[in-house]
Amino acid sequence: MIFEVSHKTAYHYTAPVAQAHHLVHLAPRPHERQRVMHQSIVFSPKPASRSDFTDYFGNPASAVAIENSHSELLIHSTSVVEVNAPLALDLAASTPWDKLAFDLAPPRWIPDQDAAQYLMPSHHTAITHELIAFAEPSFAAGRPVLECARDLTHRIFTEFAYDGAATDIATTTDELLNIRRGVCQDFAHLLIAAMRAFGLPARYVSGYLLTYPPEGKERLIGADASHAWASVWSPGIGWVDFDPTNDIIPLDEHITIAYGRDFHDVSPVTGVLLGGGAHQVDVAVDVTPIEKQAATIRPV
Repeated sequence: MIFEVSHKTAYHYTAPVAQAHHLVHLAPRPHERQRVMHQSIVFSPKPASRSDFTDYFGNPASAVAIENSHSELLIHSTSVVEVNAPLALDLAASTPWDKLAFDLAPPRWIPDQDAAQYLMPSHHTAITHELIAFAEPSFAAGRPVLECARDLTHRIFTEFAYDGAATDIATTTDELLNIRRGVCQDFAHLLIAAMRAFGLPARYVSGYLLTYPPEGKERLIGADASHAWASVWSPGIGWVDFDPTNDIIPLDEHITIAYGRDFHDVSPVTGVLLGGGAHQVDVAVDVTPIEKQAATIRPV
């Protein structure tokens, strides 16, 4: 699948911003199943300085400084991305979770630093007694690790309701377990925290998902949204994505932006402002499939 992605973010401030510094994660991340054919991020006002770089986790990122006084900030990211579905996978062939947890426990670190850095609790994935109690039924002795992750994915989907008004960025996993309502970010954090609670590597994935309008309805421009899911690691297989919001293993309709320990590492836009007062944020996202023969943009 080849997609054209447009992500517009507008910040409206009640008082002028004299100076601003922002860190942006809005460029798709190239990986073994994803090819970035075009990418551009435009800022208004134009930054006084801009640095495009690869962050600690290997994600494309941009740091900008805006020195003009402004009451509105516009950020528009556009991309053309080719996504290929993963090969068919036998979850039962993955390493038993308890063996993997034993092998990863200090001082028996296996030589995979990328996986090891996703073992510990993080800002949004605290490990608590309530979390362990929720996750424990998915971890029968000797069960393959990817089967554990698939079972948790299904349980989160069936036991929790999607509700965009129920949580915010400060909601903890214990609060989520109590209210049983949330959004994709919450469900990804819950799956990640559950895997880490049992000594297993899991990471947060930010990105987009191709959505479809209700039957008989036209597709609304700007009505798509950012998405989040989780990825779990098994030796010999590598990282495998799981989307608990939709109870699926992503194929070729999930577009990856960034990997991190949790949302805190890969927030689309963070910043420090001088002035600004209160603010309002408007976001419009479009994910549009395009024909391969029409995608003639040179790779970047």
